[in-house]
Amino acid sequence: MIIIMLGAPGAGKGTQSEILSEELGMVHVSSGDLLRDHRKRGTELGNTAEAYMVKGELVPDDLIIEMIVDRLAAPDAEHGVLLDGFPRTLPQARALDEALDLKGKSVNAALYINVPDDVLLDRLSGRLTCRRSGHIFHEKFAPPKQPGVCDICGGELYQRDDDKRETAINRLKVYFNQTVPIIVYYRECNILCEVDGTRSIDRVTQSLMGCLR
Repeated sequence: MIIIMLGAPGAGKGTQSEILSEELGMVHVSSGDLLRDHRKRGTELGNTAEAYMVKGELVPDDLIIEMIVDRLAAPDAEHGVLLDGFPRTLPQARALDEALDLKGKSVNAALYINVPDDVLLDRLSGRLTCRRSGHIFHEKFAPPKQPGVCDICGGELYQRDDDKRETAINRLKVYFNQTVPIIVYYRECNILCEVDGTRSIDRVTQSLMGCLR
């Protein structure tokens, strides 16, 4: 079984991917982790990818897809794979389907965790980091007892550029521009299951499991 996890930054996609892979006994495959693993092991695919990365270029889609297909052939993937972080664009989704078809495989389900923009912005922005210990707080969801001070060590809390609201807005704009066509594509393939990501982690997990049943 091959499952695609879809969700904007802040939707909880990574958390649900880990939970589902454990519940279902499936391998959780992140395209980023896969790329790092190949580079670390010095495989032919990893070395080819490295050549692009050292020049500051994006790793070609066909190379990532080849890594994914290679991962699907591993013994621990016989019960299935949950793909997190790929495909990101419609051409990637189509190319992945073509590559899987050559191997007699196909994507069985695309799970989309839908969260409204305003909720995503609240989740993504407002995060505070302790300069001393690295502990994470959030202005709205997990505020420190004393503004600007870490509860754990008393260090100064600051906001990284990645956690500022304007940065979050740009991240979401890029994500939705790329991903909305993928959502439409998988819906037309009759394999998309959309769940409400504003609920508790447990409730979202139950909904996702219900889709797969």
